[in-house]
Formats: sequence, C-alpha cells, structure tokens
Amino acid sequence: MVNSTQSLVDQFGRQVDYIRLSITDRCDFRCQYCMAEDMTFLPRHEVLSLEECARIIKVFVHLGVRKVRITGGEPLVRKNALWLFEEVGQLTGLKELVLTTNGSQLEFKADALRKSGVKRINISVDSLQPARFKSITRTGDLAKVLAGIDSAIATGFEGIKLNTVLMRGINDDEAVDLVQFAIDKQIDISFIEEMPLGEVNHSRENTFVSNITTLKQLQSQYSLLETKHSSGGPAAYWQVAKTKTKIGFISPHSHNFCESCNRVRITCQGELYLCLGQDDKVDLMPLLRAFPNDDTPIIEAIMNSMKIKPKGHDFDLQRPRPAVIRFMSHTGG
Repeated sequence: MVNSTQSLVDQFGRQVDYIRLSITDRCDFRCQYCMAEDMTFLPRHEVLSLEECARIIKVFVHLGVRKVRITGGEPLVRKNALWLFEEVGQLTGLKELVLTTNGSQLEFKADALRKSGVKRINISVDSLQPARFKSITRTGDLAKVLAGIDSAIATGFEGIKLNTVLMRGINDDEAVDLVQFAIDKQIDISFIEEMPLGEVNHSRENTFVSNITTLKQLQSQYSLLETKHSSGGPAAYWQVAKTKTKIGFISPHSHNFCESCNRVRITCQGELYLCLGQDDKVDLMPLLRAFPNDDTPIIEAIMNSMKIKPKGHDFDLQRPRPAVIRFMSHTGG
C-alpha cells in the first residue's frame, strides 16, 4: 500500500471516518421496509469476495477511517463471514469494528464475533409479538432473535443496541414495550424513521411515524435526559433516568442530520455510495480486480469521490416514487 497522509474530507469540509460495508445482499428475512417478498439475489461473481472486502477496509483505514460497520442483507448468512471479522478486527488504526444484524444467527456466533474484535452490535427488532414479527419480516422467528440477543448480552460486547423502524398501523403501538424490553435487558435502543428506498407494497407517507411523535410518547412514560452521547453515527440520544438504557433517534425526515455526515457506504458489489439517499457512486470492484497488487488506483478513486459527495439526502415522502429505487438491502442496512 502506498504511503498517504491524506484524510477523507468532502467538498463541504466534512471528514469521513466511518464506512458501512455490505458483504452480501442476501438475507434470511424479507422485512417489509427493506426488500421485496420475492427477491432475486446477485450471482456470486458479481459480489465482492471476502478478501476484496478486507482489502477495501484496509484501504479505508489507511485513509483515516476509524469505524467500520459490517452490514448486509444479513451479514452472518455469508459463508465464512467470520474470517473477515478476524482478518480486520485487530487492524492498527481501526477504533471500532461493529455489526448490524437481524439477530437470527447470533445465538451460535456471538462468542466468535466478540473474540474476533467486534466491539458493538446492533440488532434489528421491530416487534415483540411473534405473529406480528413474522408478518413484518415475512420469514423471521422472534424466538431465535430473542435467543440471539440473550447470547450477545452473555458474551459481553461493549455495546448492544436494538434498532426499530416504527410504521403507523403496523407496529407503532409497541414503542413503550420495546423501550421497556431494552431497559429490562440493560441495553440501548434506537428508533429509525422509515426511509423511502426501493419500491414496497405500502405507502410510506401513510405508514411514516415521526421520531418527534415517538419521543413525546416516551416522555409521557419515562423520565428522559437529553445527552451529548455519540456512537459515531447520526443518532441523537436520551438517557432513561435511573437505568442503563439510552434511546437513540435517527431522524432523516424530522431532523435532517446531513450537515454532520461522516460516513459512506460500500455495497456488496463494490459500489461506493457517497449518500444513502442519492445515486452518486464510484465503482470500486473493477479497480480491485484490475489492480490486484496495487492499491494506488483505488486510493485515488476514493479520494476523488469526496468531490461528489452530496450535501444531503433530500428525502420527501410525498414524492410519487421513492427517492432511490434500489432497496435498502442493496445499499447495506
């Protein structure tokens, strides 16, 4: 790898020190807001190898990235995924290796993930009612996820957080129950406003739940203390008084957080997206494969990509079509 003292700073002066890398578009769930019920997944040759994923991470860490989140699809359904965590988990300069998962595989993989260097883990849980959970995920078994959460807690990660997308008329009556579950488990929880990505079988304008509404509801039940805590991402956190639980709110609609954006995303096809809600991208896979022993062209492409990172995502739920046609599972959850 060539020597470089450059850091990743975009045209608006924002430093990028956080990447989210999807290692597969496949998932054992079919969550309503994330993908279609009948998905066609990519053939293997169109997906980054795990060695290519590791190479990308090493290049970004060399360029000053300090936090790497592995996503999917469901990353833990990728064969030999643990190798990647072991390969990059101890990189010099990498402050945090973290994982986003649906929890279905955690019961048997949590311990190995922790030993490989994963410090924090986010687990997507949108309902605590088995039948409703099955409806939202289309294929998910809540019991497996709950067992995975318990396994993760027992393993002793530095941080465990639930991620929840509330949808009006679907699961918006469970906000308090989910927070109480997090309090009882002594873990954190974040509420994420549904994003207009990909064509789905419901109107997002009709199902949208503002985090402003959710916060007011929770304040009527709990004493919440606003904090300056940051996990390196876009969430604003409130501490539940006299508990170990923090509640995060990721609010791309009700509170645009783009002015402080510090992240980019790489899909499992090696597409470097500069913004979740825009189509600006740079294709890294051709460079990875054309220059297997020379990182210089990849570094140059990444550095140049900072010139096209947009100011913001500009989500608008009233548009007749989603802001971005690609599914969340394609970009990386």
